[in-house]
Amino acid sequence: MHHLNIGDPAPAFEALDQNENPHRLEDYRGHKLALYFYPKDNTPGCNNQACSLRDGMGDLTSSNIKVLGVSINHAKSHLKFIDKFELPFDLLVDEDHALQDLYGVWGLKKFMGREYDGTHRTTFCINEEGVISAIIRKPKVKEHAEQVLAAFVGES
Repeated sequence: MHHLNIGDPAPAFEALDQNENPHRLEDYRGHKLALYFYPKDNTPGCNNQACSLRDGMGDLTSSNIKVLGVSINHAKSHLKFIDKFELPFDLLVDEDHALQDLYGVWGLKKFMGREYDGTHRTTFCINEEGVISAIIRKPKVKEHAEQVLAAFVGES
């Protein structure tokens, strides 16, 4: 697992969303992008995080911030997740965790004495020029929209 730092160029990517539409980092030039990596659709922490971003979408949009979620779930799972919680943003499919490897968020985790490979919940705040302006590691899932806004205005 390699780590990216604030000030690094965000790694270029291309991935498909829940509708099999391609998304590339370069598509977001001129916008701020909150690229958030989460472990799994329809789990309590991930539900709270997605709903925080959904509920804060008005403030995020008015600050020119786009949101993309990324997990190892397949497109059908993402479609159900989006429908269940009425999410107003796209979720990228990363079943082989290639995008997570690229951003350094896939790696060894420990839970209840067990070790396994998985997603480290992390959000990369990428500015209009494609540079990482903030990294939110282990976000507060119920306050994630506020954390993203604060990160982009330099209050975090």
